[in-house]
Order: sequence, then structure tokens, then C-alpha cells
Amino acid sequence: MDLKSSENTDKYLKALMDISRAINSDLYLEDILKLIVMVTAKVTGVEICSLWLIDEEKEPKELRLKATQTIDPEYVQDRVLTINEGVVGYVAAKQQPLLIPDVLTEPRFKEKEMARKLGLKSLASVPLQVRDEKVIGVLNCFTSEYHDFTENEVNLIKAVANQAAVAIFNSELMVKTRVIQEELETRKLIERSKEVLMRRMDLSADEAYRWIQKKSMDSRKPMRQVAEAILLSEDMY
Repeated sequence: MDLKSSENTDKYLKALMDISRAINSDLYLEDILKLIVMVTAKVTGVEICSLWLIDEEKEPKELRLKATQTIDPEYVQDRVLTINEGVVGYVAAKQQPLLIPDVLTEPRFKEKEMARKLGLKSLASVPLQVRDEKVIGVLNCFTSEYHDFTENEVNLIKAVANQAAVAIFNSELMVKTRVIQEELETRKLIERSKEVLMRRMDLSADEAYRWIQKKSMDSRKPMRQVAEAILLSEDMY
């Protein structure tokens, strides 16, 4: 892993561009995470690259392994750590990189047996930070040979991690926005269909809503679909 050559620096810049394009793409979050670890592993030449995200809904907060480019079943199993637990928890809590020359001698590293089986030696673990410096996860880069990460290497890995954080943050934001928009559209459709039923069947607003609700349950279809059917039938008259 030598980042001194212009060729390798160009690879990193290309990696940043690939991840940057993902920000404005229609890829789902899962696809973006896979792209991040694959690109990072390819340009750094590390043995295993893994990405952990913080679950904000858990209390205390948890970090969950979300993506890795390796297919080794020993590594891809579902894994969860709390903030401050292990190397990943430490990096997330301290919001700063942790460089480990030998994972087998590092007290914070909890998976030494797995490291022995997979031949993992050194580790660069960096936080995923968005613009306001909020940490949303951690990016791990393991080598298969003992390696002292240089300042240049760490800065480039951090650049990839921060770009990845923006991609992830924007993707989650788009999903949330999409969900909110769909909820608003559904409410509008239901309100319009209620008005149709109130006029057509001489029902009150509450009665019309319950009618749509019952129809939804009986037909096992979402209320939005029932509302759309009511509005479609209205347009046919």
C-alpha cells in the first residue's frame, strides 16, 4: 500500500469521484455502501474494508456492520457494537482516527480470533463525518501485512470516508424526504376521496374515513389504493 506515486493518488481521486457521483444517483443506500467499500478496498489494496453505521434509534446508540467487500462468512456475519465498545466504538465516540500496527496486540480490538483466521494484521479506522462534523459511522481498512500508515495515507482514507459520509447522509435524507412526500400525497388522496364519498353516499367526514379504512382492511389493500380507486370511479362519471 504505497500512496506516494501519482498513479495511486489518481486512483484515490477517481474513488472520490465515483462516490461523489453516487450522491446524485438513484442508487439505494445499500448499493452506495457496497460501492464505497469496494472502491476503497480496490484503491488502497487492503485485505478487508468494512463500513459501520450508527443506529440513532437505539439507546444507547449502536454501531452495526452494514457493508464489506469480503465474502468470508467469518466476517460478514451480523455484528453490533455499542458506542465506546471496541475499536469501532472508540473511533465513533472520540471522533478521530485510530491506527493499529498489530490488531492482535491492541486491547480495544475485540475480534482477535477472527483476525487470526483471516490473516489480518494492521488497521486504519476512521470516522465517517458529515459537514457539521457529526459522526454517522466508521470505515475500517485492514491489511494482510504489518503496515505503518503514513499521514498521507490516513488523509486520503479520511477524504474517502468523508465523501462517503456525505453520500450516505444525502441518501438517507432523500429516503426520508421521499417517505414524507408519499405520506402527504396519500393524505391528500384520502381527503379528496372522503369528499367524494360524503357527497355520493351522504356520509360525515368520520364515516367516510371509516368506510375507506374498512374497505382497505377487507380488500387487504393500502388506503391509498382504495382512495385512488374512488377518485378514478368519480372521474368516470
